[in-house]
Amino acid sequence: MEKVREINEYEGNPVGLTKETATAIAKELDRHLASFIVLYHQYHKHHWLVEGPQFRDLHLFFEEHYTEIHEQYDAIAERLTVMGYCPTCHPANQLKIAYLEHEEEGEFRIREMLKKDMEDEKNIAVELRKSIKVALKQEDFATKSLLEGILLKTEDRCHHIEHFLGEDGLSIGLLHKPADIMEDGEAEESKSSSKGKKKQKA
Repeated sequence: MEKVREINEYEGNPVGLTKETATAIAKELDRHLASFIVLYHQYHKHHWLVEGPQFRDLHLFFEEHYTEIHEQYDAIAERLTVMGYCPTCHPANQLKIAYLEHEEEGEFRIREMLKKDMEDEKNIAVELRKSIKVALKQEDFATKSLLEGILLKTEDRCHHIEHFLGEDGLSIGLLHKPADIMEDGEAEESKSSSKGKKKQKA
């Protein structure tokens, strides 16, 4: 196929932003686009692999998150085209500029997956704030507004994950490690064993 324009080739923009501003903002947006796509795939993976007593809640929870993230990275990509630049679209090239790393292949315990999601959401929030400052400095108020809206939803997702990771709950399920789960009989046996050891020491 004949290429019409290179990925880093500026074609101008119809909204009155200077090339300097468009170039600075496009670099920020492209990093976010790549990172959001990493998280999008990660949430899909967790949506597919979740199991246990809270399966339905978490299954739908992950689906809500990857659906929202898809809408957000689509808006970021659209804004990139307004800047006069072509978004980075090849997966290999996206990985080079993303500030998030893909989770390793394989299945992990649900609590560990949730912790990874929360950490990644936190990193996105931190990077979004940096880009908002850049947009403000460049007087690109539309991008600033877009990123502020995305930041608010990012923080909201992070906060919701924190609730799932709370220690208090009606069911333990697979959110905890096997060592955290103990049957009543095992608990009594453990207590008796502890008491016996204390008596021997006395």
